[in-house]
Amino acid sequence: MDNKTISRFNAFLMLTLILFWGSSFVVVKIALREGLTPIAIATFRFLIAGGLFLITILIEKKIRRNYKLLVEKKDFPMLLFLALTGVTFFFTAQYTGIQMAGASIAAILVCLLSPVLITLLSTIIFKEHLGKKQVFGIGIAALGTVIVVTGGTISFPGDREFLLGSLILLFTPVLWATYSLVGKKIMDRYSPFLVVAYVNVLGGLCLIPFSLAENSFCQIFTMSLSGWLAILFLAVACSLLGYYIWFYVMKQVGAAITSSFLFAEPLVTVLFAIMFVGEELGMFILAGGFLIFIGVYLVARK
Repeated sequence: MDNKTISRFNAFLMLTLILFWGSSFVVVKIALREGLTPIAIATFRFLIAGGLFLITILIEKKIRRNYKLLVEKKDFPMLLFLALTGVTFFFTAQYTGIQMAGASIAAILVCLLSPVLITLLSTIIFKEHLGKKQVFGIGIAALGTVIVVTGGTISFPGDREFLLGSLILLFTPVLWATYSLVGKKIMDRYSPFLVVAYVNVLGGLCLIPFSLAENSFCQIFTMSLSGWLAILFLAVACSLLGYYIWFYVMKQVGAAITSSFLFAEPLVTVLFAIMFVGEELGMFILAGGFLIFIGVYLVARK
């Protein structure tokens, strides 16, 4: 059962995590401006993160002899599916969306729509009951999404690249909801951190063919210091440290309190995007984001 209070230390850890994950959208935008492609950023991030996760679980095995390092052969296809939905396709779509539509739009659509879709898919798959407030919340979130994607108009006379980028970003909550629901069963059988380690390693390896196809590995030799710092921040802070903090705090206070901090993630992204990459958000996008936030609140509220 979730505890009702969170210590100052755990609250500090979660605020640090939200700063990491919220700023990651802007860091990706900076890396894109350095000339890196979305696939290159994703590949370099997860090859490094996968290596760090591998080292971490090997150290864990060294410290705790009874630590289960290997998964059963029958679970490998499931882990591969999670790697594709949670890393390979998810981050390729997200980074492409950031390039075309912007960091703020990505955060609004990815972070706020994911809980709504998880609730909706849970209802369909597991036959869970939806209350009237949750149905109303899903409707409000859907309306907010339409406003964000279209910029408040249905004639689409404006930026076609923005529209296409927003539509690509709409795939990311679907992928994340699929990853979350499918991954729940396997995380009940193994250490969640171990599962995430496998997903990061496999997801990074699955990105290699895409990078070879676009010849992005040659960018390693031409990448600027800013580009390398961006990749290392994403791999170390957002992947390794981020998931370590997430599972540590969740173990201390439970899923409900831990997840509640995620509502602040898009706000961090928007503020950082305005401050560091000069993004501007129109009133329609802000209003749409607010409607999605209200919808998520109604859906998540017990």
